[in-house]
Amino acid sequence: MTAMTMAGAINRGMRAAMERDPKVLLMGEDIGQLGGVFRVTDGLWKDFGPDRVMDTPLAESGIVGTAIGMAMRGYRPVIEIQFDGFIFPAFDQITTQLAKMHYRSRGLINLPVVIRVPFAGHIGAVEHHSESPEALFAHTPGLRIVSPATPQDAYDMIQQAIASPDPYLFFEPKARYWDKAEVDEARVATQLSGEHGASAATAELSRGRVAREGKDVTLVAYGPTVRLAMQVADVAASEGRSIEVVDLRSISPLDSATVVRSAKRTGRVVIVHEAPTAFGTGAELAARVMEQAFFHLHAPVLRVGGFSTPYPGSKFEHDYLPNLDRVLDAVDRVMTH
Repeated sequence: MTAMTMAGAINRGMRAAMERDPKVLLMGEDIGQLGGVFRVTDGLWKDFGPDRVMDTPLAESGIVGTAIGMAMRGYRPVIEIQFDGFIFPAFDQITTQLAKMHYRSRGLINLPVVIRVPFAGHIGAVEHHSESPEALFAHTPGLRIVSPATPQDAYDMIQQAIASPDPYLFFEPKARYWDKAEVDEARVATQLSGEHGASAATAELSRGRVAREGKDVTLVAYGPTVRLAMQVADVAASEGRSIEVVDLRSISPLDSATVVRSAKRTGRVVIVHEAPTAFGTGAELAARVMEQAFFHLHAPVLRVGGFSTPYPGSKFEHDYLPNLDRVLDAVDRVMTH
């Protein structure tokens, strides 16, 4: 076990993937000698060289298009989009090419591209630096979308995504980059060295986890809001309420089965994410819970998220984002039924 920050865990995970497979290479703006804006690629350019850790022009559509071409020739590109709001120039390449090439070719072409996206708020940034666009991509068939909440998951999931034959958007909660925890480096290495390593990695990446067991309310989160959910569970416990926290990990596909099992146990569900609640991941998940666990529910499924406005300036982001009081209020409301 080694203590790592989330940023350090992603770095170590990419290093392990590059050592395991010479076809894995990194691309992005300022990821080389600088090590990236958040220093997530720090040291990799020095150890692997500019042919495998490539600084690119400021052209996100060109970066993704180049990665698609390289994947068609057998490489495994890992792209860094410098900030979440900068991904939109590449939206066309991601949704019309990357997501559809495997289907369009009737399975003849695989595109093992991983797009790393530092996303979400709580860093006091300027416009276009705190977006949560995951639902836009989850609506597009052919893409897999995941978000780690802990250093252990960050270390494991980046390697699993790189090993998979499918294209991944890897949403990294940048406000959690400096969270530190113990990481077991052996587990994922054993999985990937097995005969069915790639398929096992893809299957595991599609599963959520119960981060904390409880019996009164199921609180569902992913990425940046998992720590908030755990804090809510702590406060609720001091008030005599037992909260079960489910970390989705995967946004597409959604592991609704894990959430539904929890909902049937508790009878109450609250979903929290930083993205606007309108048309978001929580809306899709709430619909599935209502369809599959309706007769077990004691209250309507509630969602807590960002408001239906553009992301505000840094002085107001704490008014916009879900916080302890807003989530506890939702817990109170489902408990009154």
